[in-house]
Amino acid sequence: MDLGQLGHRERSILALERRGFPGPGAKERAIREELGLAPVRYYQLLNALLDDPRALAADPVTVNRLRRVRETRRTER
Repeated sequence: MDLGQLGHRERSILALERRGFPGPGAKERAIREELGLAPVRYYQLLNALLDDPRALAADPVTVNRLRRVRETRRTER
């Protein structure tokens, strides 16, 4: 993978995060069907992606929103 560009899987994860999902289980189903990942693995990859400057450059709105959500959850614990 080129250091300046995200790979297909990383772009797909960010694209999935931009979407809205109608109800419980819909997102997990999309993760399995569209990306071929277990939800636990997906969230591990997503969390690492939020710390990747390439992800921030590629999709700053989504990455910053998800960073805020993550930080809120961390402070609530």
